[in-house]
Amino acid sequence: MSSKNVPTDQEISALSNPIEVFANWLREAKGHPGINEATAMSLATQNPSGELRVRVVLCKDWSKEGFIFFTNYLSKKGLDLEQNPRVGAVFFWDPMFRQIKISGTVEKTSRQVSEDYWDSRERGSQLSQYVSRQSAVVESREALQAEWKKAEAEFAGKAIPCPENWGGYLLRPKTMEFWIGRENRLHDRYQFEKTGSFWTFSRLSP
Repeated sequence: MSSKNVPTDQEISALSNPIEVFANWLREAKGHPGINEATAMSLATQNPSGELRVRVVLCKDWSKEGFIFFTNYLSKKGLDLEQNPRVGAVFFWDPMFRQIKISGTVEKTSRQVSEDYWDSRERGSQLSQYVSRQSAVVESREALQAEWKKAEAEFAGKAIPCPENWGGYLLRPKTMEFWIGRENRLHDRYQFEKTGSFWTFSRLSP
């Protein structure tokens, strides 16, 4: 196993914020012909019973503060996050032999951030979210389609409002680990850990 354009220890540690490393890797992933959805992120939460749940969400924005994704606040993940904001997340780009592992906490974005992103979505996606009762049992696909058609008629010629129970979360990372697959499984692992407003850098054993 190998990785093209492998960065050196010095190149990675020279960046003051690991999200800069993330941005560089994501740029590569978006340009890779073998990667269909570069922003796909596995997100792990814990429910009130202590059970872990993992699903894939899309990272829609990022900054030096962290990573933003959007969801139904009444979904299983939303209810998990309401009672326990600690999460784990992973970006895995197999064709590049790259992985980024994140641990941290989440908080809701401002309503303005949620509504701005909602307004940027395709109308069909807005309708689907508007009629969704995420994770609730449904009678059939036909029933879902009927609800969608009903909402389409209701909002014909009108803007579709952002539901109050839908919006964004900001994942603020506490640790970020960058993994690069190498030959003979002698992989590269680089860890950034945040203390206060500063990041410390370490190379880890494979």
